[in-house]
Amino acid sequence: MDDLQRNAQQDDPPPDGLQQGDPRQDDLLARLRAGLPAEAVLTDPDVTASYAHDMASFCTAGTPAAVVLPRTVEQVQHVMRTATALRVPVVPQGARTGLSGGANASDGCLVLSLVKMDRILEINPVDRIAVVEPGVVNAVLSRAVAEHGLYYPPDPSSWETCTIGGNIGTASGGLCCVKYGVTAEYVLGLDVVLADGRLLRTGRRTAKGVAGYDLTRLFVGSEGSLGVVVGAVLALKPQPPVQLALAAEFPSAEAACAAVCTIMERGHTPSLLELMDGTTVRAVNKLANMGLPDTTEALLLCAFDTPDPAADLAAVAELCRAAGATEVVPAEDAAESALLLQARRLSLTALETIKTATMIDDVCVPRTRLAAMLTGTAAIAEKYGLTIGVCAHAGDGNTHPVVCFDHADEDESRRARESFDEIMALGLELGGTITGEHGVGVLKKEWLARELGPVGVELQRGIKRTFDPLGLLNPGKLF
Repeated sequence: MDDLQRNAQQDDPPPDGLQQGDPRQDDLLARLRAGLPAEAVLTDPDVTASYAHDMASFCTAGTPAAVVLPRTVEQVQHVMRTATALRVPVVPQGARTGLSGGANASDGCLVLSLVKMDRILEINPVDRIAVVEPGVVNAVLSRAVAEHGLYYPPDPSSWETCTIGGNIGTASGGLCCVKYGVTAEYVLGLDVVLADGRLLRTGRRTAKGVAGYDLTRLFVGSEGSLGVVVGAVLALKPQPPVQLALAAEFPSAEAACAAVCTIMERGHTPSLLELMDGTTVRAVNKLANMGLPDTTEALLLCAFDTPDPAADLAAVAELCRAAGATEVVPAEDAAESALLLQARRLSLTALETIKTATMIDDVCVPRTRLAAMLTGTAAIAEKYGLTIGVCAHAGDGNTHPVVCFDHADEDESRRARESFDEIMALGLELGGTITGEHGVGVLKKEWLARELGPVGVELQRGIKRTFDPLGLLNPGKLF
């Protein structure tokens, strides 16, 4: 660890949580219950333990003092006023599908779960907005707006379970980002409860607006460290035509990446452009008998939702063949497209069958360096004697190297963690970022200082102190 990383961990220490016998414990519970329904305050250790962590590996998680599940903004305000009065740290949570430890509890903290605030308050087809509470599940919102002929594009892989509040906290992406962008581009305004319980409204409902500093964007991706999102105004788009897809098999990752660069250089706007390396292809083949030949070292999946997707696919097919594709299979209808895309959706599940545990990296690089990222990751896998499969949102350069290891094997676990760090270092060397959509949380906070630099770290810490001067919100994350 270099000095910059070490200094990133030597800022103001996080506040202490409640320890065994702490006199604040009874006071905390009494105050919480004075403003919350009895069923909204959980203290049974067996129950609260289930709220201790998200889905990330190698991330420490503490034991919460209590878990609260408010249903209203006023109840969230009551929780934060209580926590501030007693100086108790608070960890906001959504569905805990995150992959960086950003929702992990700290010892003696108060876990603030927002999953019960799950109402869609408004869908407005004229203004093309939805107003939602943070606990609304992504897929539920997507289906609801579709009934109005509208479309909410951000679609993380966990969209059937992840919440909008969690998506906002980590600035989530998804398969469609290459054309439609990430969560941040769809958040117009927020209602946020600050650490001291005040309610802040940011942003707007209008299509345009540039008044003041953009506090809305500041909260997107802040991982609950600046305030608790209790409402959001989201931009919607008209429902696009049904997309058609193709699959192209390549003899090397370099050839597939060359095709990606050519597709983007020629001005195509696919709704999806995904890549699976040979390790991932073989894992999916073994799991689902997809019938892909063993010689396939990369599979490129491309889709269009344009008025004439078949013509766009034909043009991309020619570019893939020119880049060295050995087989190109275009779908003729939506059903065939879904079958082709099934391979990508099975990627993580297939890689999880290789070993008892996985670490999912989230390094984003310029498209022009995508090939170097994949070949470099393959070299790291060989160096550490590990299986590392890569699936990628190739259209925006966001790679997900998945390190497979046996968590019961101490040496293999060590090598997995070291390889994970080398992959992040490689991403930075290639001009990329340590996270494109999963966030920093606990898993990557040692690397945040390296990416931001000392001036960036200083300013971001100053912003944290402005919004949360006591350091109560999600302590131990990011910095």
